[in-house]
This record gives sequence, structure tokens and C-alpha cells, in this order.
Amino acid sequence: MSLVTPSIDSRLAGIAPGFRALSILVEAAPINHPEVAAAALAQACQQMLNDDVPWADAHLSDWDEVFKAFGAKPKRTPCSASALRKRVVKDGTLPPLDPVVDIYNAISIRYAIPVGGENLAAYVGAPRLTFASGDEPFDTQKEGLPVVEYPDAGEVIWRDDLGVTCRRWNWRQGIRTRLDSKAQTMWFILESLPSMPLAALEKAGAELVNNLQQLMPGAKAQIHLLELA
Repeated sequence: MSLVTPSIDSRLAGIAPGFRALSILVEAAPINHPEVAAAALAQACQQMLNDDVPWADAHLSDWDEVFKAFGAKPKRTPCSASALRKRVVKDGTLPPLDPVVDIYNAISIRYAIPVGGENLAAYVGAPRLTFASGDEPFDTQKEGLPVVEYPDAGEVIWRDDLGVTCRRWNWRQGIRTRLDSKAQTMWFILESLPSMPLAALEKAGAELVNNLQQLMPGAKAQIHLLELA
């Protein structure tokens, strides 16, 4: 199995003390049971609406404060978990997109946690979470057309050697490293703050892996806990 060694800038402790994440590397296998993804997504939406986790409000509120601390406006550019859950509240569900994407979105919705999914083969160098200088290119789309944008100086970004892979910590992923079911080497990052119990973070990671292995029997996974020094 390939190796991935993400790094977290120690300076982030100043705005997100106690931040921790699960880094999960998955070597994919053929998708034999696509129905697993749709079921996981539907179940997560219903559980969120009818039996939400007790830390949800506090965890998402803490993410709002972290975003404000590096200059983002969470009402305009919320963390990814908040954005997904707002859509579920509005529509009662989330439409399926892609089996792998649906599975990690289900975890994000159910556990009120930002979850990123990346095609590791598209990375140049290791993923790293850090503050932007402002000159790192970010490939995205605007009005359906590809464009290159740049983060604000001081913005928290995930990046590799080529540029930004996710802006505003976990708000928007870039196109170059975006994950779908065709990827062979998948990397997932589940990001939590102290208001989400560590045991819940570990449970979310285990459920993600279990669902992926039901979707793709034979898929192999490695899980590592990342913490700020």
C-alpha cells in the first residue's frame, strides 16, 4: 500500500487548540455493492434529523469560531459539515453523487464533522495543512469554466507541492485532487475539535472504512491519528 504522511503546521495551535484528525488511506477495489453508498447516505440524513449526535451544535459552532480566527466568514463560507447539514435540513436528504463521495458525505452528516476525500495519485508531495502566503494556485470552476484563484494571505489551506488542494481549511476542494469512484488510492481526512469526543472521531473513522469495504470488498485501509504538537 502507498504511504501518506500529512503534516499539520504547529502554528495552528494558536487558533485551533486541541485540533486532531484521522488520516485514512484506502487502496480501492472494484465496486461490487453500490447500494451500500445510497443506503448509508439516506440513513445518515435521517439520523441527523431524528437522532442527532449530542456534540453536533457545539462542534459546528467551534468550527465557526476557528474560521473567524483566520479571517473567514462562516455564514458565507462555512465548514464543509455545516454546509452539508444545512442542505439536509432544507431538503430532508442529500441526492446521491458518487458512491465513494456519498459514503464520506454520510459520515460528515451523521457525525457533524468535516470530512475530505482526495485522489492521492494526483498529489505532488505530501498533503499539509498550513497558513497560505497568498500566491498558491487553486484550481476551481466559475460559471462552469475552469479558473485559477488564490487564497488570502493567512488563510488556512490544505496544499501539496503544486498548490492549494482545499481552501479555507475544509470549505472547498480543488478539482485536480478531487476524489471519485475511479480513484485507486484514496485519502480521507476527518477533522475534529475538542468538543467532539475522541471516541466519536475514532468511531466515525471505523464506520467510514467499514462502509467503503462493504462497497468495495477487498479494499485495504490504514488509519492514523494526527494531533497538533
